[in-house]
Amino acid sequence: MSDRTAISDTSVLRRSVDKTDHTQGPSDSPVTVVQYGDYECPYCGQAYPMIKGLQDRLGSQLQFVFRNFPLKQMHPHALRAAEAAEAADTEGKFWEMHDLLYEHQNALEDDDLREYAEKLELDTNEFERDVFEEHRYQQRIGEDFKDGIHSGVNGTPTFFINGNRYDGPLTEDGLFSAIEESMAE
Repeated sequence: MSDRTAISDTSVLRRSVDKTDHTQGPSDSPVTVVQYGDYECPYCGQAYPMIKGLQDRLGSQLQFVFRNFPLKQMHPHALRAAEAAEAADTEGKFWEMHDLLYEHQNALEDDDLREYAEKLELDTNEFERDVFEEHRYQQRIGEDFKDGIHSGVNGTPTFFINGNRYDGPLTEDGLFSAIEESMAE
């Protein structure tokens, strides 16, 4: 597959990046990569270090956006893990929780999530209430999921580079080549 065919011109991001998104990198970066991901998905786990590598390679030229797309039928812990990340966001620690979840992808039981909240020094009473009792963030997660469906997402991870779906190889070099192509346009 050539790099030219790695970017889809038929599948586009339906909701632009906005203040409700989880972002890393400057908003005026020449490239924005949006990932729809699932914390329990093994392919997302493989993509996690690739994204870190791209962030290292591109620095301020890249804005990375993460949106929740938990595949609950296949990954029974994915929704709760997404809730934990959203709960951590209320204390400004979304990315710390995001990283912990991917770095410990095989440990996403409720007690593991509680342990991560303690490790990040979150308000554990609030975390317990929001995640395990009230499920406060399920609507927000559902909105990400619905936005993904409307953008043609049907699995994880799905990436969009400057609003266009990336359908190339799931490798750091493949993503990097598509990003370079997008920057040249």
